[in-house]
Amino acid sequence: MDIQSWTYLIVGITFILYIGIAIWSRAGTTGEFYVAGGGVHPLANGMATAADWMSAASFISMAGLISFMGYDGAVYLMGWTGGYVLLALLLAPYLRKFGKFTVPDFIGDRYYSNVARTVAVICALFVSFTYVSGQMRGVGVVFSRFLEVEINTGIFVGMGIVFFYAVLGGMKGITYTQVAQYCVLIFAFMVPVFFISIQLTGHWLPQLGFGSYLSSDPSLYLLDKLDGLHEALGFTAYTDGSKSMQDVFFITAALMVGTAGLPHVIVRFFTVPRVKDARVSAGYALFFIAILYTTAPALAAFARTNLIDTVSEKEYASMPEWFHKWESTGLIKYDDKNADGKIQYVADPTVNELIIDRDIMVLANPEIANLPAWVIALVAAGGLAAALSTAAGLLLVISTSVAHDLIKKQINPNISEKGELLAARLAAAVAVVIAGYFGINPPDFVAAVVALAFGLAAASFFPAIVLGIFYHRMNKEGAISGMVVGLSFMLFYIIKFKFGFLGGGGPEDWWFGISPEGFGTLAMIVNFIVALLVAHLTPPPPAHIRALVEEIRKP
Repeated sequence: MDIQSWTYLIVGITFILYIGIAIWSRAGTTGEFYVAGGGVHPLANGMATAADWMSAASFISMAGLISFMGYDGAVYLMGWTGGYVLLALLLAPYLRKFGKFTVPDFIGDRYYSNVARTVAVICALFVSFTYVSGQMRGVGVVFSRFLEVEINTGIFVGMGIVFFYAVLGGMKGITYTQVAQYCVLIFAFMVPVFFISIQLTGHWLPQLGFGSYLSSDPSLYLLDKLDGLHEALGFTAYTDGSKSMQDVFFITAALMVGTAGLPHVIVRFFTVPRVKDARVSAGYALFFIAILYTTAPALAAFARTNLIDTVSEKEYASMPEWFHKWESTGLIKYDDKNADGKIQYVADPTVNELIIDRDIMVLANPEIANLPAWVIALVAAGGLAAALSTAAGLLLVISTSVAHDLIKKQINPNISEKGELLAARLAAAVAVVIAGYFGINPPDFVAAVVALAFGLAAASFFPAIVLGIFYHRMNKEGAISGMVVGLSFMLFYIIKFKFGFLGGGGPEDWWFGISPEGFGTLAMIVNFIVALLVAHLTPPPPAHIRALVEEIRKP
């Protein structure tokens, strides 16, 4: 069978599996819709958390960014991996002990204020919509190539699938669907890397192949060859960084603390029966995540080596079929500037004739390496599993924030459980449509868009959650002021330098040399300062709140 037939077969089987699980585990109560009834086994929750966490940014875009950025791309690896450790050790057990459905629920009750709850809902919506736009973009990229449809058409198909199992199943349906999606995405990510590692280095384990000699030249290391290829084309050496040290630090820190403030990941720890289970499931999730994250740098190096060998100084007319297939999607663009029929792929933009969207590298990698058609189709299914699993988790955060934290807790406290469940499903339906719009009109590459969501989470949620758990003197005035200032500061910087409004400029105009992806760290620091100052200038929280803070920190 050809690639497209294999893709229809494998993607079709996985979609039938996801929908079947959603029907089998559909939610009948708000408890099942919001937190799967609180009865998920730690192993299953760890696997579902890993799928929720490893979005299209991890599966599709992270290795693509590392492939093009080299050493500089390590900020994504360090930030996202370190952030999960921070979340698992610092926040998850305490939030589970508090026992609320959502992050805004925690903030509303801990800071004894519906204003704080509303601010937290607004923050959750900003973070979730920014994040989910990257997932929908990832779905569109996969569909556009492998099902040979327009990116926008692919996004509409993805919207339909997510709508079905997120709206029907709620957290219960999403959890068990994500267990299946983790199995699909990790198998799809690892199989082609095993193949390519053996091809290039003779080692089946990619982590070893990454630091090994080439099979074609036993005296030359893979990374030495890649450095040479980069320098010959005018790029910075692959193992050298071009980012400033402060920007590397700020991006890494923003991704770390943003992880610990992501509402769709935090809510996963409310789905297990006990606090101990939250710790155990965090450990399982970290193991499942590490499988992909320790493999991504090797995949990036393999893909970059094969890409340069395939396209540089080669005749355009002799390019393999995969090149022209991706070209038809608009994600590869060739402009023969000197009319010699050869592809000039170099760092100098005035001479360079080839533009490659970084988001295609993982998906195109098996095709570039000429792997079997079923492997190529498997990667497409894995990319869809990664994007759809995270999109579903984010849509659930949006729907619960609206139905539980706004309608149930503030607008209509007497709403019936059936009415609340209907409101949650309607909110999820509206969220799917908005997410689709942002997927069609994304501001950047998938991983870069997701990095902005992490910055927003760092700037808004992280200080309020940490201070809420560990500082009994923190009051509602301080938390509200910190969240509003931090979120506003981050949004201003994104609008100014990512969208070019408000007199924005290029990297030379960044404040203190900090990119928009890293600015969440500075906004977070401002949030902490404002929150602590305001808290000390206003009355302390009531005695029962201080007692509550002491209680949730007990083992």
